[in-house]
Amino acid sequence: MTSPAERARGGRSARKQVGRAAHGRWAEAAERPDPIGVLERQAADRVVELLPIRYGRMAASPFAFLRGAAAVMAADLAAQPNTGLTVQLCGDAHLLNFGLFASPERALLFDLNDFDETLPGPFEWDVKRLAASATVAARENGHGDDHAWQVALAAARAYRLSMRKLAELGELAVWYQRFDTAEVLPVVRGSKLRDRVEANLARARRRTSLQALGKLTEIRAGRRHIIHDPPLLEPLEEPEAQAVGKIFSEYRSTLPEERRLLLDRYRFVEAARKAVGVGSVGTRCFIVLLTGRDEKDPLFLQIKEAGRSVLEDHLPADRHGHHGHRVVAGQRLLQAAGDIFLGWTSGPAGRHFYGRQLRDMKGSAVVETMAPDMLRQYAELCGTALARAHARSGDRIAIAGYLGSADTFDRAIADFALRYADQTVQDHALLTAAISDGAIAATHGI
Repeated sequence: MTSPAERARGGRSARKQVGRAAHGRWAEAAERPDPIGVLERQAADRVVELLPIRYGRMAASPFAFLRGAAAVMAADLAAQPNTGLTVQLCGDAHLLNFGLFASPERALLFDLNDFDETLPGPFEWDVKRLAASATVAARENGHGDDHAWQVALAAARAYRLSMRKLAELGELAVWYQRFDTAEVLPVVRGSKLRDRVEANLARARRRTSLQALGKLTEIRAGRRHIIHDPPLLEPLEEPEAQAVGKIFSEYRSTLPEERRLLLDRYRFVEAARKAVGVGSVGTRCFIVLLTGRDEKDPLFLQIKEAGRSVLEDHLPADRHGHHGHRVVAGQRLLQAAGDIFLGWTSGPAGRHFYGRQLRDMKGSAVVETMAPDMLRQYAELCGTALARAHARSGDRIAIAGYLGSADTFDRAIADFALRYADQTVQDHALLTAAISDGAIAATHGI
């Protein structure tokens, strides 16, 4: 087995392939794919009537565009040299794809929470997407370019310092690392910030299936049904309802035996189609309502289509051969604790799906209203969480060796983030122009 010292030397030798300062470079290549064309190709197999919602949401701001344009950024990153230091990538590690959720032990954790694009690849791709999102968010909050650069720097520095600490730990110690919010809260600097964080944690604890029951259902003709709120939430016609029932039944078979037993104690009530997210709008997604002991014991599951990762055009194909399995395996590898109902299945026309709880004390940050200090602290927390996730799958010692003790990498990532923020503004303008010209249909405000 290679020694830690040899692994660290291997990481440092990767600087010959891509120097740390080289990560700061970004210039639009002459042969760069048209970003609108990239989005249109990605949408080719989605639900057509939902696509205007997707484009309307992405047109709302450069930050919203960045959230939905993971495919665009993947192509941009793939055009640059990479370190060859591979981890299980999130593939879409922007600020709002981190958040709160409950562990099986009911602790409230902070971690990555979106894995639709997960695939093995160069560790720096996730770091760059995180830093770029932090810079775009800071600019939109009116903080100015100096602060935007500092926020990206904070994310990259937190990643580097955390990875170096993790490189000193044993294998099980790294695997058991997690960010319990009970431990995070005391390190939040400033009483006002701490009060806001505490309020967010309280809201997350209330976001359960029971809370969703009151928000997403109603009593009609003496029975409980999922509400109709087209086009965001719609009932299923009989053929589709039967198909979802079959998908749900086969999804059950991928759960561990004890979880299947637990799920079998619930009764299937109803399913509906739901539009979700920004970049995910148009993928087939269903929510399933079940009840346990009685009507006051609900369980909401989300069954979501899993397509090709946006990274698969640029990296080796996933070994699982099933995109739902890819997402589930990536989530289990990256997250410190997983949803107990995480599973996958196939559906009509060979489509792939994965299932999980719709709400289990889930919560996300409201980045748009963050003051400069809070945004910087939040970016640090995301960078720390990302390093922990990467350390579970990649060679943390080699990556720490590459990053080193100086801030060369941090500053380069911040430079890249500011430059890519300019690119995002330009790409967002292309989308809004295409909408104005009628080339792309968009529905705003939904």
